[in-house]
Amino acid sequence: MNYSGRRALVVGGLGYIGTNLVAALFDAGADVTVVTPVRGRHHAPWTAVEDRGGRMIEADVRHLDAMRAAVSGHEVVFNVSGQSGALQSVQAPMLDLDVNCAGNLALLEAIRLDAPGAKLVFAGSRLVYGAPHTLPVSEDHALVPLCPHGVHKAMVEHYLAIYRQLHGIRATALRITNPYGFGQPAERRAYGVINFLIHRALAGETLPIYGDGSQLRDYVFIADVVGALLLAGADQRSDGHVYNVGSGVGTSMIDMAQLVVNIVGAGRIEHQPWPPLVQEIDTGDFVADITRIDREIGWRPATSLADGLRRTVSVSLGQTATS
Repeated sequence: MNYSGRRALVVGGLGYIGTNLVAALFDAGADVTVVTPVRGRHHAPWTAVEDRGGRMIEADVRHLDAMRAAVSGHEVVFNVSGQSGALQSVQAPMLDLDVNCAGNLALLEAIRLDAPGAKLVFAGSRLVYGAPHTLPVSEDHALVPLCPHGVHKAMVEHYLAIYRQLHGIRATALRITNPYGFGQPAERRAYGVINFLIHRALAGETLPIYGDGSQLRDYVFIADVVGALLLAGADQRSDGHVYNVGSGVGTSMIDMAQLVVNIVGAGRIEHQPWPPLVQEIDTGDFVADITRIDREIGWRPATSLADGLRRTVSVSLGQTATS
């Protein structure tokens, strides 16, 4: 993947996935610009981007004029912004609709008008599938989302297809499973269950698990997610395609939590009853079929769950020691 000297824009570049992606782009020699809606919440990472020679733009993805100015002159645009969380989308569906649908439409319009040759990479979600009827889940599986967030992520994929057909906009959507790894703030609970449980274990607190914890999830390490984003942005063979990005391995919640406790050496698993609304929108077992992305552009995850957890805990311990 050659990013040396390439002008890359990362919308949502100070979020969890965004900070990891931006760091990797700098390491690859890219000329990086980051868009974030509110500077005040991200003083340290904002400064870190500028210290590495990047440009920062304070703007809302929903504002067309701001996005037109932001995308101009860029060769690749990564959109890792947006509202996150299935439950949160049920509780605030209009906000999820506004940010995730209107925001992506504004970004697509901006690219059409001011950067028609740019490649767009969209961070989608496994939630577009809903409750799968077969495992592993391939990209051809029916899309029957159980929450507004899944509906809106699926809608953006339709927007990408329309803009490709009507305007020739190059784009790739990545349906990311359950990412984990360093960089997620301890207070964030809308997504990233592994990161949340690691923070709980490091604090010597209980690790809440709903029900018996037998439900399978596909956990993918953040560095592997970033690798998929970079590859999609650089490889023209991915244009117009949708790919699953996961580990391809199913791990039960209880086994994952026990592994966290064992690696941290602290914490205690506590089973809790399912909150009614959470249980209603839970997708059940999920394992991604990652055959297509491997076959078409050669991406495969490089990090096992155990190794990824050890790396995450090691970084988290280092951050705790220096804070």
